Amino acid sequence: MTQLNTPYPSTAYLTGFLRGRGIDAAQDDLALALVLRLLSASGLRQVRDVAEAAATRTPLVDAFLDRFDQYSGTIDRVIAFLQGRDPTLAHRIVTRAFLPEGTRFASLDVYVDPDDEGGGDPMAWAFGALGVQDRARHLATLYLNDLADVLRDAIDPRFEFVRYGERLAMSQPSFEPLAQALAAPPNLIDSTLQALALDAVARHRPQLVLLSVPFPGAVYAAFRIAQALKAADPGLPIALGGGYVNTELRELAEPRVFDYVDFVTLDAGERPLLALIEHLQGRRSAARLVRCFVREEGAVRWRHLAEPDVPFEDVGTPTWDGLPLGQYLSLLDMLNPMHRLWSDGRWNKLTVAHGCYWKKCSFCDVSLDYIGRYDAATATTLVDRIEAIVAETGQTGFHFVDEAAPPKSLKALAAELERRGTRISWWGNIRFEKTFTPALCQQLADSGCIAISGGLEVASDRLLALMKKGVSVDQVARVTRGFADAGVLVHAYLMYGFPTQTVQDTVDALEYVRQLFANGCIHSGFFHRFTCTVHSPVGRNPEQYGVTLQTLPPVTFAKNDIGFLDPTGVDHDLLGRALTKALYNYMHGIGLDEDVRSWFPGRVPRTKVHPERIARALRAA
Repeated sequence: MTQLNTPYPSTAYLTGFLRGRGIDAAQDDLALALVLRLLSASGLRQVRDVAEAAATRTPLVDAFLDRFDQYSGTIDRVIAFLQGRDPTLAHRIVTRAFLPEGTRFASLDVYVDPDDEGGGDPMAWAFGALGVQDRARHLATLYLNDLADVLRDAIDPRFEFVRYGERLAMSQPSFEPLAQALAAPPNLIDSTLQALALDAVARHRPQLVLLSVPFPGAVYAAFRIAQALKAADPGLPIALGGGYVNTELRELAEPRVFDYVDFVTLDAGERPLLALIEHLQGRRSAARLVRCFVREEGAVRWRHLAEPDVPFEDVGTPTWDGLPLGQYLSLLDMLNPMHRLWSDGRWNKLTVAHGCYWKKCSFCDVSLDYIGRYDAATATTLVDRIEAIVAETGQTGFHFVDEAAPPKSLKALAAELERRGTRISWWGNIRFEKTFTPALCQQLADSGCIAISGGLEVASDRLLALMKKGVSVDQVARVTRGFADAGVLVHAYLMYGFPTQTVQDTVDALEYVRQLFANGCIHSGFFHRFTCTVHSPVGRNPEQYGVTLQTLPPVTFAKNDIGFLDPTGVDHDLLGRALTKALYNYMHGIGLDEDVRSWFPGRVPRTKVHPERIARALRAA
């Protein structure tokens, strides 16, 4: 359960790699299959049957039952529209008379046109007089979110499209909550997913099943899949891996995990999988597995024979063969222009380089392989991969999923794309470092760059230095303006609640953000509350950041987030609500001339930032 608009790339990466080594591999996206099965006329009839049989119902479920004929009569058409198979339906959707509207549509009431240029239309600021397809896609997304609420109230209170049951797994020290959930009788969602899993195994007849689990919200479903497969064929080997496993299960000591899976591998999957396949073929003993947990004599054992990872240059080209690319849903959930790219349209996901070339940020998991092991490929190899993917998928949009794409590699990539005359559109994440000169920004835009995101974090030179970001506020202003002047959408990742951050720091940071918007440097942003992880420099050396870590309970399952005590005593939750409100308005061009103190409840100090600070930095460039 990750995204519904495009496949998560891990299976495409591994399928391409394994096939390149002569190993027969196939892939399936059961998350998409589950949603399409549930959100269909037949699926909604099953939901209705369960809801009607329930002893009690919420008002939301009652409303669904009252309007069931409307939902069952529109759901298949809406799915076809979001898949791009029925675009003319947009004209009916935007009338607001075609779809049943539940509680999610109340969010439209918060969209305000301050100049009332929309003639009373609450979405005019976002879509203008035209934009019929976008407007319809947003309404259709709200409609699906209404149905997700029904599934949550009527079937499973843990259900979400992206974060399904994540509290069972996220930084959960004990396996017990997940074990109890798995021991409960399967509900409609569980049984549907398990039927899909059994069907996939029947079609592919594998000798090894790999479950890629990128986030906590995919863990419960992965274990339900494994549970069904083991019940049907106890001898079928199953391996668990992926981003969540790599981050949170590094100290795994819970034997019950191996009631569901046989192997748990860490970090980049290529080398561990080659060793695992050799083991299953009888050519390698269990003692010589690579980065792998197993259960032996009732206890969890760590097996790792040190072997070099497969160079990034040699991992091969991802393949989406076997995935139903025409069935993904282009959603328009959040009207934030950058977040829209995450959910709208099917992007080919590709990595420019493995790991992070900077790997110093104090809030980041720099001690882990996916950050700490930097390994790049040549521009020739990257463009070879791009051209192969375009030939396979017929689509030229790429999302480069690097933690921070290196400027040297991007420059070489742009030159190689230009040399070959390869036309694509792409976006990705970078560091706002001085290497991105206006000339390089324009070169990247000419190569197809449509959007860039990067971490400004806390807009404070003191805190940026403490974070070891390697950038300054003035430098960020110049780089972002260079991209903006080249016609590239610029999104800033923003942070609050970092150790030692004071109220004054927060007010000043918001003033910097206001000036960046007012000066046309950034177009979009999002504030994240700082979370300390055990793998970050803050979590490993808290004394260097003036904080004390809270004591964790004994861990046998997941370990990642860790609480901390900050002597500043600042109410960051209260300040965070003000920051989010201000940013929402700034993205709509509202309040850019107001004193930033007006966004905060109660009294806060006046900003110490000069009102022309960013403008001066731009003039000095």
